Amino acid sequence: MKLADRVNRIKPSPTLAIDAKAKALRAQGVDVIGFGAGEPDFDTPVAIREAAKNAIDAGFTRYMPVGGSEDLKDAIIAKMKRDHGLEYTREEVCVSCGAKHSLYNISQALIQAGDEVIIPAPYWVSYPDQVVLAGGTPVFIETDEKSVFKITPEQLEKAITPRTKALILNSPCNPTGTSYTVEELRAIGQVCLKYDFMIISDDIYERLIYDGLVFKNIAQVLPELKPRVAVVNGVSKTYAMTGWRIGYVCADKELIAAITKMQSQSTSSASSVAQKAAVEAISGSQEPVADMVKEFEKRRAYIVSRLNAMPGVTCFTSTGAFYVFPNFSSVYGKSFNGKVISNSTEFADYLLEEVRVALVPGVAFGGDKYARLSYAVSMENIAEGMDRIEEAIKNLQ
Repeated sequence: MKLADRVNRIKPSPTLAIDAKAKALRAQGVDVIGFGAGEPDFDTPVAIREAAKNAIDAGFTRYMPVGGSEDLKDAIIAKMKRDHGLEYTREEVCVSCGAKHSLYNISQALIQAGDEVIIPAPYWVSYPDQVVLAGGTPVFIETDEKSVFKITPEQLEKAITPRTKALILNSPCNPTGTSYTVEELRAIGQVCLKYDFMIISDDIYERLIYDGLVFKNIAQVLPELKPRVAVVNGVSKTYAMTGWRIGYVCADKELIAAITKMQSQSTSSASSVAQKAAVEAISGSQEPVADMVKEFEKRRAYIVSRLNAMPGVTCFTSTGAFYVFPNFSSVYGKSFNGKVISNSTEFADYLLEEVRVALVPGVAFGGDKYARLSYAVSMENIAEGMDRIEEAIKNLQ
């Protein structure tokens, strides 16, 4: 069989692959501690589940408008005004099957051969591949612990060329957990104002932010940029609704019309029942979110302290999302039973094989010195996982 060339230009999602491998081992009775999956370990709040049940009982199980139901669009519009002071109309909102789907739709509607998309690295694994699938070229801006994993205005301007079509900005960030301040966003935005390209603001972790920080997106900070900003969000992370698959884009109506057109020939609408649940999530009580954030803060403090106490390991204290991105490169060159560990993939394999801990190698995110661990798992599992990693590092020669 001759497959399309585009299949060979991309790779499967490594985060999903790691999670699948850990689940397969557990199914065989192996005691695996999994730090791979980027999803809260909490149940979807009761009120949201009840809204879905009521929708089923009311027969709300038919095809929906491609770009989303009117009540969900209205809930999103009200949320954007309430939380960010940004005004949108129904023509400027498209609901999709998760934020990943929303990002894919943007790439397909916006990017073509010859276009460049600037992506700060480390980055979420799907950004580059989605750009490549659309025919574009990812242009990476490297960051590290010294820069707190943030790009500078100077780096951004240096990366811009006549072919630049978009900048992807993810704050709080997956995988590092770093968050841009208002001042930093304003400085980056001032550079963007000088050039004609889109900004894709991935805000999926906006409510998962710590240390008293207040989330702002770049369109909120510099309203002049709003016509050139596509805001991507969803209910998966904030409301523990990863399996419900509801994401959305708020943007200029011309782009939204193009996205909706693309979606009409792929998935059509998102699930009708999930859309009703999302209305309740966005418009209802936010108390369960606050409770979840408090628990994540406790876990973050513990996992960061444990990692930093390990010989040779350094770990930045994330300010958002539910990930840590520790630097394990001090173990590279060491060995176990004669097998040398040379990179993040080999270190991740070693941990899974020898101590049954699953994490995602940093190379998948463009940072081979590091690995990503999700602390969206129980404190008990975090403690046991840290014990195992610490022991594994001590066993290296």
